Amino acid sequence: MKSLLSLFLLILTGQVVAHKPSDSYLFINSNDGNAMIEGRWDIALRDLQLVLPLDRNDDGAITWGELRRQRSALAAQVLPTLTIDALHGEQRHPCALTLTGLQAIDHVDGTYAAMQWRGDCQQAPQQLAVGYQFLFAKDPGHHGLLRLEQGDHSLSAVFSNRHRQQLMGIDARSQWQAFQGFIRQGVHHILIGYDHILFLLTLLFPAVLVWQRGGWQPASTMTRALTQTLAIVTAFTVTHSLTLALATLGIITLPAWLVESAIAFTVALGAAANLVPKLFPKRWLMAFVFGLIHGLGFASVLADLGLTDSGIFLPLLGFNLGVELGQVAIVLLFVPAAYLVRETVAYRRVFVPVGSVAIMILAGVWLTERLSGA
Repeated sequence: MKSLLSLFLLILTGQVVAHKPSDSYLFINSNDGNAMIEGRWDIALRDLQLVLPLDRNDDGAITWGELRRQRSALAAQVLPTLTIDALHGEQRHPCALTLTGLQAIDHVDGTYAAMQWRGDCQQAPQQLAVGYQFLFAKDPGHHGLLRLEQGDHSLSAVFSNRHRQQLMGIDARSQWQAFQGFIRQGVHHILIGYDHILFLLTLLFPAVLVWQRGGWQPASTMTRALTQTLAIVTAFTVTHSLTLALATLGIITLPAWLVESAIAFTVALGAAANLVPKLFPKRWLMAFVFGLIHGLGFASVLADLGLTDSGIFLPLLGFNLGVELGQVAIVLLFVPAAYLVRETVAYRRVFVPVGSVAIMILAGVWLTERLSGA
């Protein structure tokens, strides 16, 4: 019971926010036979504010004029945190990067500074070695998502605090490295996605119980508990994987505030169903339906990377696999512990109802914030 309480309190007392985690988006174009490369680096204004004094008048809003006045600082302090080397056989040539333009553009979670840049690599690269050092000292959870267009090939990769270097090329080693990066990104995304975790927990709370005689009763066997758990997790996985793919490909497009609000609403309904089981007598069906909404939330990371049909498969597969691995870790932590204490009054009559009420309240706060644009 202590392990269950620890897991639950850890989630409730974590940094529960209504926005997606800190990501930047790096786009690089490299043409065959050309020593010049060019690209764009999109960084959220809220992240830039951590390293540069953008909001000079402290009014809580960063204007275009305030961003533009920092152009020289962006060139001198931010752009050097990105390094690119051109690899040609055994030769390695540093690419000298120059800031060529600056815009303010919108992503799904707010306004970003889009820095256009050009790099002189001295020799046409066969591969690119990209180093990324931005923001990790301020936010170790930050990630940089890289999209490389190299001739007819499209490649993607993810930078994190522990993986700050990427070798970008069309060889199998480079693509395997990039694939692993998206798996890690998927695991990271689910483990810091507190709304997704709480929804999954609302589904798992009664997975070791059976509703009989007007109350929750312990499941008779581990087989029954595992069958319920498998049905729930499988239904959730199938549908969120479907909408993750559709949203990433741009087939389904909904405003971020609407998706996030809908996710908060599903968390509240999932918790309410533990208090009034007649709302959703078939838990797997609820997981199936609400998983469609959660998949749209997962897609926010990949959608802004501008992935196309030709380059979507490996990033999408890796990211989705990472999400599933994160889910499996949660299930393996929670369900065995819940099964051991399923017969206790504390679990059936205290933990499940009180935990569900707490989740409903928290989801209500999220819903209010998200509908108000917080």
